[in-house]
Amino acid sequence: MNWKPLPLALAAVLMVSTGCSSLLTRDYAWVEPHSDTPVSAGDSDTLRVDSYQALVNALVYLVDKGADSGTIRFDQADQDVKTMLDEACLEVAHEDPLGAYAVDYIKYTLAQVVATYEADINITYRRTREEVAAIADATGASAIRSELQQALATFSDQVVLRINYFEGDESYIQDLVREAYLANPASALDYPESSITLYPDQGERRIVEIVLTYHLSTQTLESRKNSLTREAQRIVDGLTHLPDEALPQALAQAVLDAGGYLAQGNSTAYAALLEGGGNDQALALAMALLCQQAGIPCQVVDGSLNGQSHIWNVVKTSQGYRHMDLTQGTWAIGSDTVWSQSGYQWDTERIPPCPAS
Repeated sequence: MNWKPLPLALAAVLMVSTGCSSLLTRDYAWVEPHSDTPVSAGDSDTLRVDSYQALVNALVYLVDKGADSGTIRFDQADQDVKTMLDEACLEVAHEDPLGAYAVDYIKYTLAQVVATYEADINITYRRTREEVAAIADATGASAIRSELQQALATFSDQVVLRINYFEGDESYIQDLVREAYLANPASALDYPESSITLYPDQGERRIVEIVLTYHLSTQTLESRKNSLTREAQRIVDGLTHLPDEALPQALAQAVLDAGGYLAQGNSTAYAALLEGGGNDQALALAMALLCQQAGIPCQVVDGSLNGQSHIWNVVKTSQGYRHMDLTQGTWAIGSDTVWSQSGYQWDTERIPPCPAS
């Protein structure tokens, strides 16, 4: 993003100073998408507008460029320019996603020039240039989940996303944080508390700020991740002599041999492989990690068993994908039909189907 301020045009006659309030209470609805650049003509440093929407576009253009200031000329002298400016400043500062996230306030100085008006715009930001430059574009659950996975893999403390066609809420983002966490077994060492803020409060185009707070230090987490990855690779290397069809069950047995199922145990693969065992989540994460190291498709399933929250795996075997629950032993493996009849429930849209042989 280019943050170089735009030069100011000089206004020479009848200066009227005003500003934009920081509060906005009226309802808001999108009428049309903002254009990438406003209408301009003549002086390249002056943005020329002939309607309210063009004025909004011009202000959004300045914010998108990170400009601290700019000049806007009104082509029609019969408009209520001051009212238009007041409303447009409020709209951009509170209803445009980037404006709501990054702008503290917008103020202007209005001058009459011959038969029309020019406004010198000044924008004050409450985000640094680095913070705005770090915003990632994401559309759809898969893209959001991918960005979250990358952040969680490095124990990042913040993710800021610009999302189009957003229909979710804070709980929707919380669910995606959970999914992204379970998809990174080597980094799933400390489930962070997540604080989510949406900019603006409503609309299809939003900026989502996700602040992640871990309970352990980054140094501790990185150290555990390295130790866990080495241990997983050691286990897999010791099983490479086995035929492919025998490898999934051998990996499952290795998880159990490292300590096994502890109903009240910790919930990380680190606990399962290096601390003498863990709960259902720990075993599922450990199995997923070993499969990743061995090149076997495997997924952690966050579902329920007999109405209670429960976690297991779906792993690719020589017979196709199969459910595997290490809390019941390596023999607890089956198809969708067997699993559903046994009281398991899961999101069938996110988990590969496991048809009977």
